[in-house]
Amino acid sequence: MEILSHENLSSRAKIYFNAISNSAKTVVFIFILLFLAAFSSSRWIGKHSFPSISANTGLKFPWITTQPSSQPSPLPKAQPNRKPSSQSLTCSSKSPSNSCPTHPSQSHNNSLSPTPPPIPPPFPQPNCPDYFRWIHEDLRPWSATGISREMLDLAAPLAAFRLIIVDGHPYIHHYHPVFQTRDLFTIWGILQLLRRYPGQIPDLDLMFNCEDMPVVHAPNGGRSPPPLFRYCKDDTTLDIVFPDWSFWGWPEVNIRPWNTLAEELNEANERLPWREREPYAYWKGNPDVAGTRGDLMKCNVTDKKDWEARLFRVNWVKEGRRRFKHSNLADQCSYRYKVYIEGRAWSVSEKYILGCDSPTLYVQSRFQDFVSRGLRPGLHYWPIPQNDKCRAIKQAVEWGNSHPAEIQAMGKRGSSFIHESLHMNYVYDYMLHLLTEYSKLLTFKPTKPEDAMDLCLESEACPSHGKVREFLMESMAAEPISNDSEPCNLPSGFQPSELKQLLMEKTTDGTKMVVESMIRRSHGGKRLSGSGFGIRGEVLGLLLVGTWSSVGGLLVFHLWGPS
Repeated sequence: MEILSHENLSSRAKIYFNAISNSAKTVVFIFILLFLAAFSSSRWIGKHSFPSISANTGLKFPWITTQPSSQPSPLPKAQPNRKPSSQSLTCSSKSPSNSCPTHPSQSHNNSLSPTPPPIPPPFPQPNCPDYFRWIHEDLRPWSATGISREMLDLAAPLAAFRLIIVDGHPYIHHYHPVFQTRDLFTIWGILQLLRRYPGQIPDLDLMFNCEDMPVVHAPNGGRSPPPLFRYCKDDTTLDIVFPDWSFWGWPEVNIRPWNTLAEELNEANERLPWREREPYAYWKGNPDVAGTRGDLMKCNVTDKKDWEARLFRVNWVKEGRRRFKHSNLADQCSYRYKVYIEGRAWSVSEKYILGCDSPTLYVQSRFQDFVSRGLRPGLHYWPIPQNDKCRAIKQAVEWGNSHPAEIQAMGKRGSSFIHESLHMNYVYDYMLHLLTEYSKLLTFKPTKPEDAMDLCLESEACPSHGKVREFLMESMAAEPISNDSEPCNLPSGFQPSELKQLLMEKTTDGTKMVVESMIRRSHGGKRLSGSGFGIRGEVLGLLLVGTWSSVGGLLVFHLWGPS
């Protein structure tokens, strides 16, 4: 029997050990390959076969302590960062880029996939907001005569484009180019309305002007004026007011669609509470477009005088070169007070200024857009007279800083009005009601003119590039929830006495009354004697003082005048 020596044992052990070691390495290597294969397979399955685990899925998992909330949001909010929906457009390389396909909007072109629409309000009201009542006033000049084809032809020299809708299909005829992409985004908004309410847009034929200044005046001899749609009007003109292009985006100055920007403003309001903001009045814009803006710049702080205002000039050419890094509207909610002042006509900045939760110091305006007529001095904003801006701004800021609860409540009311009553759902409903009431006045049957072109989503979006296409797709409305989707109920028009007082409260004398009422309230609501205003009467609107009664759905406040 052979007795192994220590050297022999060590040698054989090494052989066995090496063999075992090599086998083990092979097993480990195979195990690692299997593990990687299983891991990759699970990743693929998790990505493509099952819904992701996120708050947006609505799924509940017992091992997650904090479950997604199922409660509706208290305010309607858009979701600008959502993934694109499955809806898309057809942009064919074989046909002209501005033509309509045989079966539009059916293919799946990821480059033209829109984001989902804004979420509807959680508790929609059966009646439209009160500013819808102005639809009746805008159309009143034709209520007795109707609108004939001859009247419409008189508006053609003033129009940028003509829109015709027959059996739900839109047609367009362009008369002349317009500034930037105003016409494109306005037409895009109308196309979204057709998507939102298919089959509910009546046959119509209208003329649209995309410039700033209203031009339609009452003709002599009792004749009816030419019907012309545009973005604003004043007390002397009869243009029909329609929502402006910026609700769907203004790419030239990097202003995103309203549903996206409204959400960004809400987030900015949450980030910086009102009391932590700079205690001054803020305005940023181009002062060269109107004399009233140039006059406002005199209220800026200097070494000799501080009117409690911080005013900044914008050069949009330079801002574009900087890629608009210093003009983000959501970043401008950092002051306690925001100044609104019109430009050459009304200003689209109105909704962005009011949406900041900061009380708006609203400089008396000549021009009104479709929604500003629903804003009430003393309720939604602090009115500033045209002829005494600096003193009035300083008075408002100093009073507000010493009465933070009252002035902050005003800012909240104005902001809530913008985010709720100007939600995109209501913008589309306003468009629908206005076009429906307009179509009732037509005394002829609309037909497609020979020089009109088919209008569709593809004809507008496919030729576009860059931010223009990006904003078009971002503002694209989804298909209606159901085929019988209904808009809010259009309220009745104003009584003559209501209109008279609504207009009076926004005059110079009415502005003084509102401001005096708010200041008087802070002094215990005592009657003023010898105030110098020489005004006694009633002002419609929530003026924070006096007694109120309901008249025609509006609030009437009886103000105390001099004894």
